[in-house]
Formats: sequence, structure tokens, C-alpha cells
Amino acid sequence: MKKRILLISCLMFVLLAVSGCKKADINQNPSDLNQEDSQKEKEENAEVTPEGEMSQEETKAVVPYDYVQDLNIIDDNYRNFYEIFVYSFYDSNGDGIGDINGVISKLDYINDGNDETDTDLGFNGIWLMPIMPSTTYHKYDVTDYYDIDSQYGTLDDFKRLILECHKRGINLIIDYVFNHTSSKHPWFLEAVSYLESLKEGEEPDLEKCPYIGYYHFTKDYNGSKTYYKAGNSDWYYEGVFWDQMPDLALENENVRKELEDIAKFWLDLGVDGFRLDAAKEYYSGEKDRNIEVLKWFTDYVKSVKEDAYIVAEVWEGEATIAAYYESGFPSLFNFPLSQHNGLITNTARRLGASSGKDFAKTLIRLNEEYSKGNSKFIDAPFISNHDTTRISAQCINNEDQMKMSAGMLLTMNGSPYVYYGEEIGMNSMGSKDENKRLPMQWSVADTKGITTPPVNADSVEQKLPPVDEQMKDPLSLYNYYKRAVRIRNENPEIARGDMSVIEELCTKDISAIKKVYKDSEIVILYNINTEPANISLKDAGLSDLNIRGYLSVDGNAVTMSEGVVSMPKYSIVILK
Repeated sequence: MKKRILLISCLMFVLLAVSGCKKADINQNPSDLNQEDSQKEKEENAEVTPEGEMSQEETKAVVPYDYVQDLNIIDDNYRNFYEIFVYSFYDSNGDGIGDINGVISKLDYINDGNDETDTDLGFNGIWLMPIMPSTTYHKYDVTDYYDIDSQYGTLDDFKRLILECHKRGINLIIDYVFNHTSSKHPWFLEAVSYLESLKEGEEPDLEKCPYIGYYHFTKDYNGSKTYYKAGNSDWYYEGVFWDQMPDLALENENVRKELEDIAKFWLDLGVDGFRLDAAKEYYSGEKDRNIEVLKWFTDYVKSVKEDAYIVAEVWEGEATIAAYYESGFPSLFNFPLSQHNGLITNTARRLGASSGKDFAKTLIRLNEEYSKGNSKFIDAPFISNHDTTRISAQCINNEDQMKMSAGMLLTMNGSPYVYYGEEIGMNSMGSKDENKRLPMQWSVADTKGITTPPVNADSVEQKLPPVDEQMKDPLSLYNYYKRAVRIRNENPEIARGDMSVIEELCTKDISAIKKVYKDSEIVILYNINTEPANISLKDAGLSDLNIRGYLSVDGNAVTMSEGVVSMPKYSIVILK
């Protein structure tokens, strides 16, 4: 009898303990968890979920994606660009520094060129940060405009990269830095040496040393902080960014001829265009002179290669960017959309007065303002680049907000730019540039090809898994980017369509945009909220629309029944 009582008591204790554990799991508040416990939380929630809710594993299995369409990629200058800092991308020879051959070895990750596969990201444009010989890790101070930095490889390696890109339908553009050269460039060295040789009171003679005219040399610099002493002479030179980056005199016809010859050299090699660095600093504070430089350069490049693509960095607000487009320049980075205080992440994070309606109206306004100067402009939207904090830092590692921001970017007009590693949520830290240019996180288990961080970079914790792990997770940030690019490649209206706001459907949480390209029309709906939403298309007089594709942060499907679109939290749908 005692044994029976003891056995029953033990069974009751076990049942109570199990019941208590389950109750604790169900009621656990994720906000009480430390970041270190986030993985444990995912594992527990996958095993035990409240009644009526699907676990993440169940969502993956129960909600298949049924809207894969045929690719419809038009071969023009509307592209999906992937920005690469070669130094930190992939190291092919084991010296700790990324190189051209490393980029080649990872081209299939970016785009394998085979429409029948679904193993690549689908980008069809690559922007390489500076690749020419330089004295610095970032290589924005060029010592030779006709070669590849030896850390990165050779001209033959680069020729092979161009060939392999074009095999895959990828257009390749390179950074062309001509606001300044390196202070170690032969032009500058010869000019300074000549100035040092002048006798007291002797004036420079351009016939003896034409390179004097290549830079802004003066004796009367009025104590300016952007002028520096030229060697042991009594002359000074302008260097807006750094004393090791002397500014070129772009008004000099000989300089322009040099720059034209350099551009032709790279175009003849097969590059598809250029990204122009620091275009508003050609003549700092002198917009009209900068615009004239851009027009001259564009006209020359188009005379060599009519379909070449050029995009410039003018780090300014809406009004200034609109003014630069008046030069007829083809493409400028859309800075008002970018960074922690830009339209995209502000809207995704629901900061300040940001709303779905404001998002749609701002996109339309920007498009209208820019097109006044150049009706054929190609917008260049982006969230982050090598000079800014990464999207993970902007969204404070909130993966839902990172996904929503990416979805917004990749459904915008023009040619969007994605900085390497954003597709896996790589982290940056602080304002130090080196911390924004860290090694690409390919794997934790297999470190082959992973580069050494730039000197002076800090140790930055990466919150999200590396590439190889995210590839296996259907709900990863990587796979969200992959689907977003796929949808863009299926629907040319997204990049090229004439835009209008569907006022009747816009609210604080909902953004609705119509895009018309040629004879084709699509509607894009955004649910910018942490709660699901039902949207009646009849309210806007819309009918005969079907789902073309959708993006959701948690794997739940966008559905439509009798003209009502049901959207999960933070989701985007394309209707046609």
C-alpha cells in the first residue's frame, strides 16, 4: 500500500512539473529575454506555441510560396546593383585581403546566369569600390589610373572578371575617383619637385612642368584649413578631404584630356560604366561648376559608349539633387531615402510622423522633382553603403524591420543598390569607416576565403548567422532578399513604371502605389505595421487584379478573396 501511495505521489509530481513548464513557456514574454537568449527562445517557441498559432517550422511547411513567375529581365541600364568592397569580400590566395579572383569565385552567389536555377541572389549589376593602385586600404587615393592595385590582382584578372560578369548578364561599373589623386601620384610628385626647384621669386612655367596646372597651387592660401604646404617649397595645394589627397584642377583642359583617356581605357576593357565619387566636391560649394563637370564627363563617356551607365555621389538633400539632374546627368544616389534618418528605415521603424501615406507621397514627389531636370533619369535608391551605418545598426538588429526596409528598397523605381553583407544583416558599429567595411561573413565553420579586418577596425559582434546558415533557413534575411530581387526581375514595371498614389487605400499603416510601364499596370501594397491588415480593393475601384508575388517577414502568406487582400504584418504584395 505504501508503495502504491508513493508511486501515485511521484506521478502527480511529474505531471505538475510538466504542466508548469509548459505554462511558463507559453506565457514567457520575449521582451524579458536577453539578446543572448534569443536563440533559445526560438527553439522553445518552435516546440511549444499557443493554441491557434503556427510555429516557425510549421509556417515553413504549411505556407508554400505559389507565385514564382517567369523572369522578365530587360537588358538596359535599370539594374539591381550589388556594391562590393573587394578588400573585405573574398580572399582567393590566403593573404587575408580580398581580391579580384575572389570576386570571380563568388559571382555565382550574386548571379549564376542560369534562369533555371534558384541558388543565386539575382543581382545583375555590380559596383566595385576603387580597384586602382593606392596607398590606403580603401583605395580612394589613386597613384595609377591605368592598373589594378597589386593587393587585388592584375589587369588580366580584371579582364577575366569582366568576361565572367558578362557571361552571367551582370553589368560591371567601377569607382572613378577624379576629385583628387594620391599625393604619391606621379603628376603631383613631379609638380611638387618642380616647385621645390624654383629659385626665390621665380614663377612656375607650365611649359616646363605642365603638372603645375593639374592641381590648385597657390602662395596666398589665406590660412585655409584645406590647403597644405607643397614639400619644401613656399607653395600650398588644395586637399579638401586630406593632405594626402590633393584636389585636381578640373577646369584644366590637359587634366580633362587625361581623365577622358583614362575613362576610354576602362570602357575599352569592357566596363559598363562608372560611379563618380564626391561629385559635389569638385568645386566645393559651387553647384553650377560641379554640374558643368558632370555634363562634360557624361557627354564624353556617351561619345565612347552610348549605353554606358554613370551614377554620381552627391551627398545632399532633395532640392540639391534635383538641381544636379538639370544637367541631364543620368543617375544620382537618392540620399533622402537612405541611412538611419532616411525615408526607408524611418517608415519601417514607424518613427516620428512617418506613415504609409507619407511614404507613397514622398516617393512620388521625389520622382516628380528629379524628372523635372531629366525626364529620363534613373533613380539610385539605397539604404546604406561603405560610408554609412549598416541597415542592422539603423534598425537596431530588428530583423522584421530590416526585411521590411529591404522590401521597400527593392520595390522602388530605378536601380537599387545593396551593400555587400546587407543581405545577411552584417553589423557595423559607430562612425569609424573601418567598422562599416568588415569581412563578408560567409561561414563560421569554414573560414576559407574570409578576409582579415581592415587595420584599426574594432571587434563588431555579428548578431545574425553567416551566409551558409541563412541559405538553409527559408525565413532568413538572405532568403527574403533573394525573393525580393526575384520579384523585381519578374516585373519590369517595378523599376520603370510611371508612379501614382492610390489615395483611397493609403492610411497610417498602408501604402498603395500604382505603376504603369508601357501597356502593363501593377499595384504595390505595403502593410507597414506589426499587425495584419485587410484591404478592400473595391474602395479604390480596383478589380480583376491577381497576386503576382509577395514578401512577408514571418513566412505567412498574403491572400486575396472577393477583392479583399489579407496581409500579414510587415508585408508587401504586387498585384496585376
